[in-house]
Amino acid sequence: MIPPGAQPGPGARPAPRIWRVLGDKRGDNGQVEMIAEALAQHRGWPSELRHLEMRSDYVRGKPRVGPTLYHLDRTRSDALAPPWPDLVLTSGHRPANAALWIKRQSGGRARIVLVGKPSGWMAYFDLVIASAETLLAPFDNVLRIDLPLMRIDPDRLEAGREAWQGGLDALPRPLVAFLVGGPTVPFVYDADVARRLRARMRRVLDEGGTPYLVGSRRTPPGFLRQVANGLPERVGVHDRAESDSENPYTGLLAHADRFVVTGDSISMQVEVARLGKPLEILPLSTGPLGGLDDMRRRLTARLFDAPCDGRMAAVARGLYRLRLVPQTRHFPRFHQMLVDRDLARWAGDETTPRAAPPDTRADMDRILARIDALVAEGAP
Repeated sequence: MIPPGAQPGPGARPAPRIWRVLGDKRGDNGQVEMIAEALAQHRGWPSELRHLEMRSDYVRGKPRVGPTLYHLDRTRSDALAPPWPDLVLTSGHRPANAALWIKRQSGGRARIVLVGKPSGWMAYFDLVIASAETLLAPFDNVLRIDLPLMRIDPDRLEAGREAWQGGLDALPRPLVAFLVGGPTVPFVYDADVARRLRARMRRVLDEGGTPYLVGSRRTPPGFLRQVANGLPERVGVHDRAESDSENPYTGLLAHADRFVVTGDSISMQVEVARLGKPLEILPLSTGPLGGLDDMRRRLTARLFDAPCDGRMAAVARGLYRLRLVPQTRHFPRFHQMLVDRDLARWAGDETTPRAAPPDTRADMDRILARIDALVAEGAP
């Protein structure tokens, strides 16, 4: 492997200096790591990690969008100092701000590859990689892929398999993992969502199996208790907000026979699908204006899906620049794609999806080709 900035040989292009600028979100980080691994494997280009910690008020709060570092805890974050990178790989609102700051410090020389939806400053990212749930205006710097570049790390999966083998293997089968996220506009976690989760868990119990309920850091306080209340004691429950015990998530990925995932959690759906495990998606309730919001997102999808060189694309870009049609996400569209590709079922449909686990190679080839062009464009 060629060290960053080294001269590999006469006539050969030096390896670019690449930084992975990452925060604490596992799903976002995993997508960047997959690209970095592909660059190392297929181009011989290593990368350096710049891990960022947020100030306490910005762990959940969102800073203003732009080339800023005020939201970072600089004492706990990796140093951001010259020599500046040629290429920055990043994902997420908070790390993206830092990436924009790095680009400014480099005099605009550093190229930014952003995975996911930008919160603003769209034109300042050199490449934006967006999966199917993300609706972006059709600009030339946008590369669309189907599934997010998420997967469970094989070593982490094997560690979970070994750590939880004794505790999970002895449970009555089928072992069905219920993976619960949290509310996101326009979806809510209300009594109807709790009722439908309970009904699906009772079906598992009636079969003689074991439902195992696991929340995330976004799960509303007390929601898992509400769902599990009155169910038999053999129902497994892990609530991050109320338990200091080890999270069984990776153990369940390795050992569970089937998964039911709430519709808000794209990352958990994709990790299950990439393992080729039977996946059911539980659609969520919407708030009072949820139907109107869903219609807005469907119209945005039709508008933003226009080809980059078409008249409709020009209209879409113009409406975006005027802030009349913002970039957004549409989760039901993503769910339907998984069902149509036979990678998932709707909750309650216990037939097994027939498709093989999705492969990232075609999408990764397209990503690497675009990064090649960025590096060549920025080369002296």
